[in-house]
Amino acid sequence: MSFAIGPATVYDLASVAAIERVAFSDPWSLRSFREALDSATVYFACARSDADVLLGYVVAWFVADQGEIANIAVSPDHRGQGVGRALLEAAIGEATARGIAAMYLEVRDSNQRARELYASRGFEEVGRRRRYYRRPVEDAIVLRRTLTLVGV
Repeated sequence: MSFAIGPATVYDLASVAAIERVAFSDPWSLRSFREALDSATVYFACARSDADVLLGYVVAWFVADQGEIANIAVSPDHRGQGVGRALLEAAIGEATARGIAAMYLEVRDSNQRARELYASRGFEEVGRRRRYYRRPVEDAIVLRRTLTLVGV
């Protein structure tokens, strides 16, 4: 399958919210995604098929020299096809371009597939947030990847 990653637009928000509701038991609101579009510290990108179908999205924010992948999801019909990996790489690329030294994220303890993806991209466990997720209640594993800064 062929797809491209590009900036999210207001026209993507309904599809993003639909994927979010399927992917997460405690989904972000449409308003949260709309606010992400307007922030200079946020990277919000979507993966689209050649037929312009939204396949997935990533939201990351950057403060000082640190970044966090706040949200990443792929439509269930398109999982296992490299979309999540490409979205993750796009966020890491944006972080590097912005001079970010380290990226962080949280993942459910039970989400083995996502944990394997993050580990394959150099993220390492640095902490645990007990009972962080609400539906169902579960620990969050905190992961970090140190980035190589360009020109340093």
